Amino acid sequence: MTGADDEVLVFDTGPLSHFAKEGWLGVLRAVTGRRTAVVPDAVADELRAEAARLPHLQLVLQAPWLVERSLTGAAELAHFADFVSMLAAKGRNLGECGVLAYAKAHDATAIVDDGFARRAAQRYRVKVRGTLGLLCDAVHDGLLTVELISALADDLLEGEYRLPFLPGGFRKWAESRDLFPPGS
Repeated sequence: MTGADDEVLVFDTGPLSHFAKEGWLGVLRAVTGRRTAVVPDAVADELRAEAARLPHLQLVLQAPWLVERSLTGAAELAHFADFVSMLAAKGRNLGECGVLAYAKAHDATAIVDDGFARRAAQRYRVKVRGTLGLLCDAVHDGLLTVELISALADDLLEGEYRLPFLPGGFRKWAESRDLFPPGS
């Protein structure tokens, strides 16, 4: 398996919400494997705030494999303030700020797809992985097939999740970036 058992993945709201909405939350669970999957309190707050309007979010909030963690330590709070000053606008992007702060403070991997958040992570040397990269890692590990990820990506696109290709374009996109083994 690509990830070590003691690795921590810190999930943002977007991937969790959209995977649950389209019925693919179990795939995220599978690719997490034995790694710890953390949801910072800022993400959990975003999920709870929308759960009455978007019932699929209850699946995320009740998922036993996701561990909610509050940002309470001095380093976590300082990093959170730094990311808020860069990313937060009008109460938005607090989830990404929480993800990046927790990942920075704990040397964990932030799982975010938002471009601004990914650039901020790189700028501040936070390990970051997009959900597509995480899924491609699972192809390397023999957990998923390219066909399954293609179907999943098309469902996410139908659900208005932003991905860097059009429906039917996952394989070509991934091949152009050498994201999975030849012949997959």
